[in-house]
Amino acid sequence: MGLTPKPTTPAGKWLGFVTAVWMQSISGFIYGFSTYSDALKALMNLTQLQLNNLSVAKDVGVAFGLLPGLASDRIPSPLLLLIGALEALIGYGVLWLVTAKIINPLPYWLMCVILGIAGNSGTWMNTAVLVPCMRNFRRNRGPVSGILKGYLALSTAILTDLCAALSSDDPSTFLLMSAVVPLPVCLAAALFLREIPPSSTPAEESEESRYFGITNALAVILAVYLLVYDVTGTHSSTVSFLFAVVLLILLASPLWIPLYLVIKSLVPSRSESDSDNVEGYNLVNEPLLSGEESVEQAEKKWDTVAVERRRPPVIGEDHTIFEAFRTVEFWILFGSFLCGVGTGLTVMNNMGQIGQALGYGDVSIFVSLITGTPRPLWTAASQIVMAVGYVIMAMALPGSLYVGSILVGVCYGVRYAIMIPTASELFGLKYFGLIYNILILNLPLGSFLFSGLLAGYLYDAQATSTAGGGNSCTGAHCYRLVFVIMSIASIIGFSLDVLLVIRTKNVYAKIYASMA
Repeated sequence: MGLTPKPTTPAGKWLGFVTAVWMQSISGFIYGFSTYSDALKALMNLTQLQLNNLSVAKDVGVAFGLLPGLASDRIPSPLLLLIGALEALIGYGVLWLVTAKIINPLPYWLMCVILGIAGNSGTWMNTAVLVPCMRNFRRNRGPVSGILKGYLALSTAILTDLCAALSSDDPSTFLLMSAVVPLPVCLAAALFLREIPPSSTPAEESEESRYFGITNALAVILAVYLLVYDVTGTHSSTVSFLFAVVLLILLASPLWIPLYLVIKSLVPSRSESDSDNVEGYNLVNEPLLSGEESVEQAEKKWDTVAVERRRPPVIGEDHTIFEAFRTVEFWILFGSFLCGVGTGLTVMNNMGQIGQALGYGDVSIFVSLITGTPRPLWTAASQIVMAVGYVIMAMALPGSLYVGSILVGVCYGVRYAIMIPTASELFGLKYFGLIYNILILNLPLGSFLFSGLLAGYLYDAQATSTAGGGNSCTGAHCYRLVFVIMSIASIIGFSLDVLLVIRTKNVYAKIYASMA
């Protein structure tokens, strides 16, 4: 037996998960708009409203996540990954050519299309890794989504810090990495990421939980490592090089799990061999059911199936997207998610101008902080903390942007990570790919409402015109009202989360009872 695990073995399943982690680690370029937004604004002489509408176009690309959602049950994950990688190459590749001044900026409408293609690339890649991982580890879907979305949250910090380690403050470097890095990572994931039957015994599930705990600890170590690098200021070229080497080692560290499982499979214990023999003997010698019993049980089974087909599914069972639409719980979850991710995404998209308004020349550290900090009750708590973060930003006291960035980043990550297992627990995994992509329509919708309309109009109302047709605003007043309104939206989201807790308490009581 070779040391390369087959995709259908437990080691192969974990190797697929590790490649999914890598895929999420480089998928956060959608949150890096602030890294290159100032360059686009200057090159194209845009107002803040025009710039924000470009960010909305990027997020509208997420709306076309319905396509990978529909395709996830019809075409294999490798093809989904390839489509996403090619879109990233085209979308971010053109943006790199523009910001590197290799070509002139394209017409405004065409730049919107390019940003839409770039934004859509992530939905193909995220769906391709999330759906099989959730199905492969059904009993651990919470840790699966938490870890994957934790690495997704860290990915922008990973990319921006790597750019800084390369001694490059040029935003075109970030865009170049966003264009070319996904393709080789997607090819690696395409080799190993498959849907595999989930664990069937308590021992296997317990072992999986232990491995997930270790993987989560590695993610926390990575987050702390990135945070320390960010807050320690400017670094020498030697320190930056060593940082990049250690960062790559930390990203590769989850590989020890499939490697350990391969080695373990090569040295089976005697007790396992004896157990296999006993099970084989029992299987061969166990008497079959009599013909009459078989017929009777088959009739009962078909009667049960017929009854189940006539009744609509209840919360906690598999729902089609139209059945989910008819539930109050779906729309509560949708509205709550809108309040959380819509406002959080507004801060991410506008961080370049927020930092500039408050007198910070380099906002890369805030982009890294807000994206690098990784069920309904938890989301309710996150809404309140997020509201506090917006209030702190509105106060514009010294250091408030640091504190606000961390709080908003924490809550954004919590909401995103918890929404995924919550949706799978309430509406099932059978049609999860499409349901997930319907829920993340909140990204473009929230971006349009809070960033394109609210932040864009309020900023332009305070800004002064600049030569060439653009504008700028300096001072705490530029975004104060935006933060206050988004704080109110977070409190509304908190109310929706509390309502969802009340309506789903029986479902979660059954889930926890089954796990006891």
